[in-house]
Amino acid sequence: MGDCATQETMRFETESALALEVAFDGGRITSDGGLLWLSEVDSEMGLCEAVSECVAEWRTRKGRHSLASLVKQRVFQIACGYDDQNDSDTLREDPLLKLSCGSLPESGQDLASQPTICRMENAATRSSCRRMAEVLLEVYLREREKDGAPQRVLLDFDATDDPAHGDQEGSYYHGYYREHIYHPLLVFDGESGHLICALLRAGNTHASNSSVAILKRIVSRLRERWPEVHIELRADAGFAVPDIYDYCEREGITYTIALITNDRLLEMAEELLEEAKESYQGTGRKTRLFSEGTYQAASWEKRRRVVYKAEVMEQGTNRRFLLTTRSDEPKDLYEFYARRGERELDKGLQAPHKSGSPQLPQVHSQPVQAAVARGGLLAYGHFEKEAHRKRSSSDAARQPTPSSDQDRWQGQGTNDEGTPASGVGASGTRFVARSFGSIRRRS
Repeated sequence: MGDCATQETMRFETESALALEVAFDGGRITSDGGLLWLSEVDSEMGLCEAVSECVAEWRTRKGRHSLASLVKQRVFQIACGYDDQNDSDTLREDPLLKLSCGSLPESGQDLASQPTICRMENAATRSSCRRMAEVLLEVYLREREKDGAPQRVLLDFDATDDPAHGDQEGSYYHGYYREHIYHPLLVFDGESGHLICALLRAGNTHASNSSVAILKRIVSRLRERWPEVHIELRADAGFAVPDIYDYCEREGITYTIALITNDRLLEMAEELLEEAKESYQGTGRKTRLFSEGTYQAASWEKRRRVVYKAEVMEQGTNRRFLLTTRSDEPKDLYEFYARRGERELDKGLQAPHKSGSPQLPQVHSQPVQAAVARGGLLAYGHFEKEAHRKRSSSDAARQPTPSSDQDRWQGQGTNDEGTPASGVGASGTRFVARSFGSIRRRS
């Protein structure tokens, strides 16, 4: 057997009647087979094509690459896990990525390099961001009604972290996440999994900032499209602020929102906790009990329904509280709330890496939508101002870390008494058009 590096094939004898032959003439290969699926999904939705019509043309002469090709290249790269713009310099020659972007794998021209991708993203304006966000919403509406107008839409609001590294405009240290971040707001359809909206915000922005404004715009479009639809909101304790409760109640929107624990709430659940402890001591098994009551914070005009859980297990005790206008039994209500967060942005971005031949139901469009959002389709402007409300960049660093008795999302500086805790307020940062992708690139 000679030097394998100079041989086109190698032959190995086996114990069976068949020999094993290894060939080295595979040519150019790719490790991102999911691109075929992404390209098919995008073709069905027409998302990248629609987005490209919103991208500002910054070039003064005819470019080598069309805007549609540039948008597809950036979106598909992000969806496959290549957030860094510098990856374009290598992936521009990838045969499958080229094919997905409309260029022949071998004879077609290579895709755009990193500088071109960077210029495209930095050419974004407030107007183009708004238009792209409207495209994302319109695609959601069209996909959601394929089987007829829905009777109910469940909106999952979620504030998440997008880590930043270096001295980037608008990034701040956040006490809960314990790192420098941007703090984007995401809105999903809690039933179909579609991404409806993404708003990039400064790292020192409170979780609920701009949520009412975004909710109003989404509700307006939903009711314009589907006048009879029932709208429901589900959110973690970062959104436990009276402005949201009041708006939902005025508009007839059902809501379920977690509350941060305080002494009065803990006192409400004390009897249930003692009952759970007795059960645990008798059985030695984890015990979860549920109940409900009414509660009124000092800033509220009326009492509201609170469902709570008392849990005892080997690791200790755990009490959680939910504010709701639903009429479900306490256990059913808590399980309904616990299903939130199943359609997160990062989970959607992992889907293209899966093997097999997936079908294409509505939910499978989410990776493309999520990649579009990460690529810069940031709803209604970014780093929005709120008049007359400012705070220093150090506020977020002082936000408390939640105890083990608090919800994972409760350490974001909100309390249900309506008085802003440390870190609550608008960022006061001027608008800057910047994408999630370019944040990563500047690491």
